[in-house]
Amino acid sequence: MNTKTLPRRTLVFLYARISEDPRDRRRGVNRQMSDLRTFSEENGWEVGGEYIENDVSAHSGEERPEYDRLMADAIEAARDPGIRVIVVGYHPSRVWRRRVERAQAIEDLRHAKCWVAFESGGLFNMTKASDRSQLANLGESDTAESEVKSERVARAALERAQEGRANGAVAYGWRRQYEYDARGQVSGFHDVEDPVQADIVRDIVERLLSGASLLGITADLNERGVPAPGAGMQLKRRAVGQNADGSLWNKTSVKKLALRPANVGIRVHQGLEYKAAWPALITDEQYARLRNLFAERADVRELPGARKHLLTWGEVATCGPCGAVFRVAPRGNAKRGRKKPTYICDASGCVGRNEEALDRYVGRVVVGVLSRPEAADVFRGDDSAALSALDRAEGLKARQEAAAEDYADGIITREQLRRITAKLAKQITEAQSQARRLRPAFDLDAFDGLVGPRAAEAWEALAVPQKRRVLDGLGLRLKVYPVARRGPGFDETTIALQWARTGSCPDR
Repeated sequence: MNTKTLPRRTLVFLYARISEDPRDRRRGVNRQMSDLRTFSEENGWEVGGEYIENDVSAHSGEERPEYDRLMADAIEAARDPGIRVIVVGYHPSRVWRRRVERAQAIEDLRHAKCWVAFESGGLFNMTKASDRSQLANLGESDTAESEVKSERVARAALERAQEGRANGAVAYGWRRQYEYDARGQVSGFHDVEDPVQADIVRDIVERLLSGASLLGITADLNERGVPAPGAGMQLKRRAVGQNADGSLWNKTSVKKLALRPANVGIRVHQGLEYKAAWPALITDEQYARLRNLFAERADVRELPGARKHLLTWGEVATCGPCGAVFRVAPRGNAKRGRKKPTYICDASGCVGRNEEALDRYVGRVVVGVLSRPEAADVFRGDDSAALSALDRAEGLKARQEAAAEDYADGIITREQLRRITAKLAKQITEAQSQARRLRPAFDLDAFDGLVGPRAAEAWEALAVPQKRRVLDGLGLRLKVYPVARRGPGFDETTIALQWARTGSCPDR
C-alpha cells in the first residue's frame, strides 16, 4: 500500500451489542467496549464515537437506534477527505446478523469510502470488491448460524406449547417449583398457584365483572400497597409513569392481567391455544364474560368509571316518541325552587323525567324481580350455542388424535400429519374462542346477595356503574313517554318496560 496516499487521521467508531440481557446488567457490552478501546489504542486510532446497544437482537429485525446513529456519524465523518473512517466491532455477528441489513451497510460504506475492522480479526477496505466479498461471506456464516439457532428455538417453543409448559419466567399468580434428579441437578419444573397473587387476580376479575372501573381498581391496589407484577425486577423498560422498582399498578397492567388466557389454563403460541400444565385461577365462564364485557365497552366506547347517571346513553332507556337516548340536564322553575337533574331526550327534548324519581322507580322494578329466587335463571341466559361450539372443538381434537394414530400406523406421512395438525389446531382455537364469546357476559357471583331476600339492600349498596351492569344483565328496557296528566307523584303509566330476552316484562 502506498503510504503517501494515507489520510492524515484515522477516526474509529466503536460499536458493542449484546442480544440478551433482560436484567440490564450490561456486563457483556461493557467488556466489549473495553476491549474495543484497547484495540484502538494499540493501533493508534482516534476514537470518534462509542455506541452501545444492550439486550437488543440484530436478527429479529427490531429497531437499533444506536446502530443507525453509528452509521450516520461514520458516513458524515468520512466526508472529510483528510480522515480515514473505520467502523469497529467486536465480531461481525455483533454488528450484523441479517443479510439485507449487512448488504445495505456494505453498499453505504462503499460509497462513503469507509473501512470496517473487528477486534476478533479482520480489516476491510469497503472501496475494494475483494474486501467487500470477504466481509459478505464472513457475515453469511453468522446469518446461517442465527437462522439455524432460530429454527431450533422455534421448534423447542412449539414443543413446550404442545406440552402446556410455560415459556420463560413464571407468570403473576403462580410460583415455580423445580424438580431435581438423583445428583441434585434441576431436571424440570412445574408452576403451582401462588395463594396471595392468585387471590389478587380473582379479586380484579370479580370486581370488573361487578361493574367496577379499571381506574378505581388500579387506585385501590396502589393505595393498599399491593405490589404490581414485575415489582423489584430490574427491567430496561418501564411503563410511562411507573416508579423505579415497578411496584405501582396502572390500568393497562390491570386489564392485561385480567384478560390473560393463562388465567383459565390456556397456553397461547403463535395465535393457537393449547391446554396449559399450570392450574387455572378463574373459571371459563368468568373469562368468557370478562372478554364479552370489554368487547361491549369497545363497541359502545363506554367508560364505566365515568358513568354518573344510571339511564343515560345505551339501549336501557330511550325516548318513546323518537327512540333517542337520554342525557341529564337541570330543569325546573328557579323561582319556585332550585332546578333538579332531569333525564332529557337527547334528540329534541320531547320527553323529560326527574332523574331521582325515575331511578327510584327503576330500582323498585329491579328489586321486585331480584327478590324472587328464580331470578338467577335470567342472568344465566342460553348456553346452547356456546356448548355447541365446545362440542365442535372436542370433535376436532378427536380428529387430531385420529390423525396421530394414522401416522403411527403408517397410513399418512409426517408431512401430512403436520399439515393436518396445524389446520385442525387453528379450527380448534376458533371454536373455543367462539364458545367463550357466546357465553353470557354477566357474572352473578360477583354480586353478593343480589338475588333473594337481600336484593333491596344489595341494590342500594351498588355504585352507578354496577347498577347499570345489572340492568344490562337483566335485559331490562324502558321507553319513556310524555306525561298524560299533571299533578304530584310519579306517573308509572308513561313508562313502558320490556324484558329484552322474552319480549315482555316479568311480573313484579
